[in-house]
Amino acid sequence: MSDMVDDPKMKAPDGPDEISEPLRRAIGERYLTYALSTIMHRALPDARDGLKPVHRRILFAMRELRLSSTGGFRKSAKISGDVMGNYHPHGDAAIYDAMARLAQDFNVRYPLVDGQGNFGNIDGDNPAASRYTEARMTIVAEALLDGLNEDAVDFRDNYDGTLREPVVLPAQFPNLLANGSSGIAVGMATNIPPHNIAELCDACLRLIKNPNTQDDTLLNDVPGPDFPTGGVIVEPPENIAAAYRTGRGSFRLRCKYEIEDLGRGQWQVVVTEIPYQVQKSRLIEKIAELIQSKKVPILADIRDESADDIRMVLEPRSKNVDPEVLMGMLYRNSDLEVRFSLNLNVLIDGVTPKVCSLKEVLRAFLDHRQEVLIRRSRHRLARIDHRLEVLEGFITAFLNLDRVIDIIRYDDDPKAAMMREDWSRAFVRATSEKDYLPPPPGEGELSEVQVDAILNMRLRSLRRLEEMELRSEYDALLQERQDLEDLLDSDDLQWSRIAEQLKETRETFGKNYEGGARRTLLQEAAEVEEVPLEAMIDREPITVVCSQMGWIRAMTGHIDLARELKFRDGDGPRFIFHAETTDRLLVFGSNGRFYTLSAANLPGGRGMGEPLRLMVDLPNEAEIVDLFIHDPDRRLLVASSAGNGFVVPEADVVAQTRNGKQVLNVGDAAQAQICRPLTGDHVAIVSQNGKFLVFPASELPEMGRGKGVRLQKYNMARGKQGSLELDGGLSDLTTFNWSDGLSWEMGGGKTRHEPDMTEWLGKRAGVGKRPPYGFPRNNRFG
Repeated sequence: MSDMVDDPKMKAPDGPDEISEPLRRAIGERYLTYALSTIMHRALPDARDGLKPVHRRILFAMRELRLSSTGGFRKSAKISGDVMGNYHPHGDAAIYDAMARLAQDFNVRYPLVDGQGNFGNIDGDNPAASRYTEARMTIVAEALLDGLNEDAVDFRDNYDGTLREPVVLPAQFPNLLANGSSGIAVGMATNIPPHNIAELCDACLRLIKNPNTQDDTLLNDVPGPDFPTGGVIVEPPENIAAAYRTGRGSFRLRCKYEIEDLGRGQWQVVVTEIPYQVQKSRLIEKIAELIQSKKVPILADIRDESADDIRMVLEPRSKNVDPEVLMGMLYRNSDLEVRFSLNLNVLIDGVTPKVCSLKEVLRAFLDHRQEVLIRRSRHRLARIDHRLEVLEGFITAFLNLDRVIDIIRYDDDPKAAMMREDWSRAFVRATSEKDYLPPPPGEGELSEVQVDAILNMRLRSLRRLEEMELRSEYDALLQERQDLEDLLDSDDLQWSRIAEQLKETRETFGKNYEGGARRTLLQEAAEVEEVPLEAMIDREPITVVCSQMGWIRAMTGHIDLARELKFRDGDGPRFIFHAETTDRLLVFGSNGRFYTLSAANLPGGRGMGEPLRLMVDLPNEAEIVDLFIHDPDRRLLVASSAGNGFVVPEADVVAQTRNGKQVLNVGDAAQAQICRPLTGDHVAIVSQNGKFLVFPASELPEMGRGKGVRLQKYNMARGKQGSLELDGGLSDLTTFNWSDGLSWEMGGGKTRHEPDMTEWLGKRAGVGKRPPYGFPRNNRFG
C-alpha cells in the first residue's frame, strides 16, 4: 500500500472524469488550500487597513448603500443581507455579529458602525436581532474609505464575478493598531490591543522624519495600548518595550477605582473602569463567590450601581482595612486585573503572515499610504487632462461662437462638421488678446470628446462671464497638473504630503474628537505586601466540634468540653477542642493526605454543622484520622497500619488547595493510622497482637513525603483463604521523655506510671515484648 501511495506514476482509471494521485499529495494540497484560505480570508487582518475581509465588505456594502455618517439609518438585516448576497457568501448571523461588534464602543476603540437600537452591552448581553436594529457608518469608517472612487486601491471580482470589491481600503490612519484585532487561524493566531490614533499619527510622523527610528524610540509617542474601557496598565516599561520590539508579549491591566469617604471613618471603593473584554456581570458574580467562600474575608459586599457609566461599589468588612490590601487581594483572585496578550501576527502585504514589530506595522501602513497617494495623484492627473481637453474645446467654441452656431443650425451632421473644421484662427485671436492657449489636438481640429462637450453645452452658458470662468479654471488646472507631476517625481514631496494628511487626521480624531483623548493610564504597579488571612480576621474564641460521621461546626466562645451537645441520630462526638477564628486546622486522612481548613470559615454552631467532606476533597473511602490546630513550629510523627512512619515538620504539611497534600504514602492493604506531635526523645509503640517496643526518636528520619521506615516488625500469618497476612499490625504509639518515664490511662479515671522502660528498650523495627503490667487490653495508650 505504501509503495502504491508513494508511486507518482500510477495508471489512470478508465473513467474520463477520474484523476488518480497519491493520497499524501491529495490530502496535503487540500489541507494547505484550506489553511491558506483561513489565514488570508478569515482570521488574520491586513496590516495596511487593519481589517479582515468580512469587516472590509461590511463597510464597502454600507458605502454602496450610501449610509454616510450624516445620512439616515438602514435596517441591519438589509445591510447584512447585501453583504452576504454581494460579497461575503457566509451566514448572515456571522456577518451581523461582526457588524455589531464594530458598533460596540466597549469593544472597539473607534467604532466604525453607528448603531441605533440594542447592540449589546458590557454585561455580555447579545445584540437584538438584525430586524430590530439600524446602522450607518461613522466618520472614522469614512476616513478608511476616503479615496476609494479615485483608483486608490485595486479592485477584484466578487465571489460570483458579478460585482467588484476592493482588495484593501485606502485607510487614512493605521486602523490595525487603532482598533486592534484578534483571530485564530490554522497553526497561528493574532491578538492586537487597540491604541490611540493621535499617538499613532505622531509615531508615523516620527518615522517619516527619520526612517531609521527604532522601536524603543517610537514608544515615546505610543507608550502602550489605549483600551476603550480605560483601566490602568501596570506592566513594567522594559516589558512593554520588549513586546513591541518582538511583536509578542503581554500587558497587566487593572481596573480604575476611587475611595469614597462616607464620614465617621467609613469608606468604600468605587470601581469606575474595568479591564478590557471583561464582562461586568460575570465579574460581579465572581467577586460575590469570593465573598461567599470567604476567600477575601475583608470584603463584606459588592453592589452594581452602574447606569451609562460603570459604578461597582465594594464595601470593606471593617473601616480598619487598608484599601490597597483589599484591592491587592481582589487583583489576585478576580478579573479586576487581567493579562492581555500581544501577538502582532498580520498579513504584512495582504498575503504573507508575519509577526511584526511596532515599527514594521507602521512602516507597512506608511508604504500603503504612499501607494495610495501615487495612485490618487495619477487618477487626478488623468481627470485633469480630460478636463483640460474639454476646456480647450469650450474656449475654442467661445472664441468662434458664430461659426459653431452656424454649423449646429445648418449642418446635417454637426459633430462631423465640427471635427473637420479648422479652428486655427481662434488661436490667432487668443494670442492677440495675450491669452495663453495651447493648440488643440490635430493642429486646429477638435477631438470627439471636445465636440461632444460643445454640443452638450447649455445655451445659458454662452455668456462672457462663463468664458472668463473657463479660462480661470483652465489656468488653475494647469497649475495643479504641474504640482501633481512634481509630486509624482519627488519622494520628498510625497512624504511631505503624507505627513500633512496625518496631521489633519490627528487633528480630526485627536483630543477634540469625542473619545479621542487617551483613556488607559500607565502606572507602576504598587507592590502590595502579602498579609496572611489570619491578620485580616477578627480574633474571637470558638469551640470546634466534629462528630464521628464527620459533621463539623464552630460554637461561639470557649464552652465546657464536657458539655452535652446535640448530634444527628446515630452520630456522636469525636473531636472537640478550643480554638480561635484566626487558627488554621489540619485534617489527617487515612489516605495519608493532610487537608487545611480556616477556623473562620467553619459553619456556625446553631445547627448540626456541615460535612467536612464538602469543605475539602476527602474521598468517601478515606476516614478522618485526626483533626487539630496547626502549629508551624511542631514536628509530627505519622505512621501507617503496616508499621511504617517518619517525622515531618508541621509547616510542610499545610495544603493550599481543597485536594490536600500527600505526605504519607500507603499501599492498597494499609492506611494512615497515627499522627502525633513529637514531644519526647523516645517512641513507645504497641501492635495489635500485644507486642510492646520502645526505641529512641533519633532513629526516625525527617521527610517531607514518603512511605517512611519500619517502626515495628510484624510476622506474617496465613489467613482463612490461605493468603499471607500481617499477624496484627500497628495499634498505637506515643512519644515520651526517657527521664520522665511513661504513663498511660488504665480506665476508670486511673493512670499508671512506669518510671523505667529499660526492659522494653530496643532497636527500631524490632518485634518487642509483652506490655508492662497494667497496660490496657485494647493495646492503646488512652
